Amino acid sequence: MTETSQATQEALSYTSYLALDDVLNAQRTRSDEHDELLFIVIHQVYELWFKQILHEMTFLQENLLAGNTAHSIRTLRRILTILKVAVAQIDVLETMTPSQFTSFRARLDASSGFQSAQFRELEAVLGRRDERVFAHYPEDGEQRKRIADAMARPSLFDSFLAYLKASGYPVECDRDVTRPVEPSPALQAILLDVYSDDGGPSVVAESLVDLDEGMQEWRYRHVKMVERTIGDKTGTGGSSGATYLRTTLFQPMFPDLWAVRSRL
Repeated sequence: MTETSQATQEALSYTSYLALDDVLNAQRTRSDEHDELLFIVIHQVYELWFKQILHEMTFLQENLLAGNTAHSIRTLRRILTILKVAVAQIDVLETMTPSQFTSFRARLDASSGFQSAQFRELEAVLGRRDERVFAHYPEDGEQRKRIADAMARPSLFDSFLAYLKASGYPVECDRDVTRPVEPSPALQAILLDVYSDDGGPSVVAESLVDLDEGMQEWRYRHVKMVERTIGDKTGTGGSSGATYLRTTLFQPMFPDLWAVRSRL
């Protein structure tokens, strides 16, 4: 067979390009219950969106560090749109009644959404620094390494600070990036100037507020979904379920961007 004929035979199709044989055979139910397939599909789609958001976050940080305002804003807009789609998917999951979920819940064994390594990595990129999340991952595992690496790198907010400094604002960028972001009156004074100037950096700042609000909306909708599905029962995998999730509500990722609003 010539190279040309072999290439023709192996030409990409819609199915092969998207690896649909792999994707559509990745839903392996553990019961005969009708609603288990929906549960699996929804969570697999979430993981795909988390993967895309992480991909966009890397691009966003690169553009912030390069001082590219237009690309940063466009990338933030895409992330926000993806996040809205992810939140809206909860509406689909909530078409499943508590009894329908209970019908296959026992088959989940120790698996739990708390074990989503991509979401933990996303939290780390956004600035969370909490080593308690490592309890779900083996010490020598690849997932734990990815989360730890994200915690050791500058967060998205650190990249924003570097962007402000490159834009001419007197921002200190020498903080310990392995520590969580703490509110800073000095930074808030600089942010007042950013908003007063009403240029590209102020648009980026507002887009970050949108992102922070979007993440808080995601957490709220997630809590309410869990509450209406299992109430205050222990979550799958032995987690505390809604009780823990409530503690994550209304905790801003970028506290300075919220604190400065009362002074604008």
